[in-house]
Parts: sequence; structure tokens; C-alpha cells
Amino acid sequence: MRTLSTMAILFVLWLLMSGIFKPLLIGLGVASVLLVVIVTKRMDAQDGDRIEIRLSPVRLTKYLIWLMMEIARSNWAVTKIVLARKMPIRQHLFTVPYTQKTDAGQVIFANSITLTPGTITVETEGGQFLVHALAYSSEVPASLANMCARVTETEKTEQI
Repeated sequence: MRTLSTMAILFVLWLLMSGIFKPLLIGLGVASVLLVVIVTKRMDAQDGDRIEIRLSPVRLTKYLIWLMMEIARSNWAVTKIVLARKMPIRQHLFTVPYTQKTDAGQVIFANSITLTPGTITVETEGGQFLVHALAYSSEVPASLANMCARVTETEKTEQI
């Protein structure tokens, strides 16, 4: 059942991303999905390593909508900095602790930082990320703490 649902999801993604519904492309999509599933099965047989994605779909959707708005707002701020005559850049490297319990949650948080214009996750170590900010201010750590809390909310809290 898991294999069939994976195949269905991958095929739907293929169709949505290609946007072309010609028989040749549909055939290539089916072949690609089959190849990915076969390779994934072989990899799983070798190491048995599985990643549990324990995220709430509803909370994750709300977070992604919020993230898109933050990306747009941050993009506007970076555009104003770049177009300013004196380019008021205040670069700074600082650490941001994370509270996510799952690897998927930590990856979402780190990538959310990087997706937001003006900040990039440089390194992860010991329960925190090293972040570079283009225009650092005292508000940046607070906004990243807010982002961290929102990502943590997307994780399911029940025990396995």
C-alpha cells in the first residue's frame, strides 16, 4: 500500500510539474516513477534507514502560508537595502537555537531561514544553527525564534 501511494504521489507531482499531458511524457513519467521506486526499495533493502516524517499536514500548510508572506516581506526589505545609495549592510554571524525534535523539523527550520532573503543557515552544531544575516538588527533573532516556534508547532507531539 505504501509503495502504491508513493507511486501515485510521485506521478501526480510529475504531471503537475510538467503540465503537458501527451502520451510520450505520461509514459516517461510512469517510467521515471517506477525507476525511483525501484531504486528506493533497493536502497531501503541495503540499510533499512527510514525517516519518520511526523508533521501535522494542517499546521504545516498554515506554516507554509505564513512563510510565503515572510519571504515576500523580507524580499522587499532586501530590495530596499540593495537599491539604497549607501547600501546599509550590517552583516553578522550569530547562533540560533532550535527546538525541533525531528530531523524533518530541523531541516524545515534551517531551509526556512535560508529561503528568507537576507539570511542563510551556514552550519548546524550542538542544538543550534549558525546564521548569516545581511542586515542584522536586534529584531532578527526574535523573528527567527518566532519562526522556530512555528516550525516546532508543525511537529506531531504524540509518541510512537
